[in-house]
Amino acid sequence: MLDPLKVAIDHDLVVVTLATYVVGTLVLIGFFLMRTEMLKRAGIVLSVSACALQFAELGTRWNMTGVWPLTNLYGSLSLFSGLGVLIFIAFASKYDLWLIGGGVLGLSAIAFGYATTWNEGYMPAVPALQSYWIKVHVPLVVSSYASFMVAFVVSCLYLLKAYSERRFSSGTAVVRANAAGAGTVSMKVATARTSMDANAARTETPQIAAAAESGDPFALWLAGLPSLARLDMLTYRIVAVGLPLLTVGIITGAMWANEAWGAYWSWDPKETAALVSWIVYAGFMHLHTRSAWRGERSAWVSIAGFATIMFCYLGVNIWISGLHSYKM
Repeated sequence: MLDPLKVAIDHDLVVVTLATYVVGTLVLIGFFLMRTEMLKRAGIVLSVSACALQFAELGTRWNMTGVWPLTNLYGSLSLFSGLGVLIFIAFASKYDLWLIGGGVLGLSAIAFGYATTWNEGYMPAVPALQSYWIKVHVPLVVSSYASFMVAFVVSCLYLLKAYSERRFSSGTAVVRANAAGAGTVSMKVATARTSMDANAARTETPQIAAAAESGDPFALWLAGLPSLARLDMLTYRIVAVGLPLLTVGIITGAMWANEAWGAYWSWDPKETAALVSWIVYAGFMHLHTRSAWRGERSAWVSIAGFATIMFCYLGVNIWISGLHSYKM
């Protein structure tokens, strides 16, 4: 018989955690748009709070039932949300990347909100999941998914700035926006393109820099984003965290499969989808060593990789029957 007080605490933690995700998303989107220090600080507090509440809820459920909380899609998505925010906090703290917080917390809120629709209560795990491997394999794989989610958000920000630079490059009207200072702006554009001392954000996006100096409000906003080189580097480093986790997760999954089903690899839809995702991200890491593939191409590979992850994580488990299917 479950303690009614602990059940009530668990329920309240679910509600408060989801609310914190939503409020944090709105605050960090506000920071992304307006760049005010107050919104940044509030967003940091809400991010840390949402992450702590998420793990507190999982811990409360485990303590209350004695059942490892990652045996169903609710627990898995809960961990995905919490780890996504945790990885975001780690990289944002080191690289001042709080601008992506609205995207990360927004996706975490969606994942946790969807998780609540799969909340099966407090039933014990089916026999196939009552293994010590579940405490190793699932956290590894889900943490890799969370890493790739953060990399996906950074890649989207990269493409926003890269395509905006193209937009400004496609029309000279932007540079002539301030007619009185057109000659000065043209000179500054030339300086931005040729000066050896110009910073990375200026030399790689000269049209945005020129338009910002002419007073274009959107260009001024874009100029405040991290440089393309920095965003590309961060995507690479985040994927470099996720890929080893996915690799070890696949290996431990194979070892668990051998114990449970008598074979390390059965070409189950989940196994196949995980292998495809691994190949995409391994390709990303390899191609990033070539200068021609850095930047926009790498960003698109990162986005494509996250699409394969979502299909592997949710599409296979929900829509396709197999050994890992939640339909069974």
